[in-house]
Amino acid sequence: MTVVSADVLPGGALGVEEAADGAAELGPRARLWPSLAAVYRAQLSRARVARIPLLFVATFQSIGIMILMRGVVDGGDEAWSVVAGASVLVVAFVALNLLAQYFGQLRASGGLDHYATLPVPPAAVVLGAAGAYASFTVPGTVVTAVFGCVLFGLPLSHLWVLVAVIPLAGAALAGLGAALGLLAPRPELATVLGQLGMSAALLLGVLPADRMPGFVQFARDLLPSTYGVEAFARTFGPHPDWAFVLRDLAVCGVVGVVSLAVATWAYRRAAVR
Repeated sequence: MTVVSADVLPGGALGVEEAADGAAELGPRARLWPSLAAVYRAQLSRARVARIPLLFVATFQSIGIMILMRGVVDGGDEAWSVVAGASVLVVAFVALNLLAQYFGQLRASGGLDHYATLPVPPAAVVLGAAGAYASFTVPGTVVTAVFGCVLFGLPLSHLWVLVAVIPLAGAALAGLGAALGLLAPRPELATVLGQLGMSAALLLGVLPADRMPGFVQFARDLLPSTYGVEAFARTFGPHPDWAFVLRDLAVCGVVGVVSLAVATWAYRRAAVR
């Protein structure tokens, strides 16, 4: 009679090791960038269908504010602030307000549990959604900026700086919106916080800073979108100081990295509950 070692049996040690190796080969760990691209495409498709009417609202809102301000602002530095602030306000409406509502509803409806079952890194979920919502603001921001320049007689030659302003301000505001939505205990509170954030972007970004009291100017410096507004506004002058523009864009980028990191932490915190 031939004696067979237990190690070569299906339930033996070798069998267990081979099964483990096979399982590892069948289910490789998802990498960040492919997961990020997949989430970004899915969120962009969803936003394109569901958020287009709200994008029109954001654009018309910003255009209406500029028309109202045209009655009290003739031109100069104040016109720069109004046009730049109204343009970035479109980003705030979508990337901050709507994203806070989205993550608040996702948490309340159990949607985070769905993402938790997928082999997708938490950072990919947050960055993908934030990137999609920020990208969705591009048409409205460009239309608002062009309309504002024509309305106030400002040059159109430096509108290319929006290529940097939109993603950097969008990242900062989207990270803030995602964090508010994920940390809010109820979706209603997330909606309120998103609305308050957009209102702050409206009051502190569109209104000329020189007309604000000191403590309001300090609060303005704490708002992430302020640096995108300042960078864009500085380009309307006859001789833009590009060193200050780059400084403001750099600050906006740093704030974006920090806010997205906080949003990723908030996602992990909410997903494990």
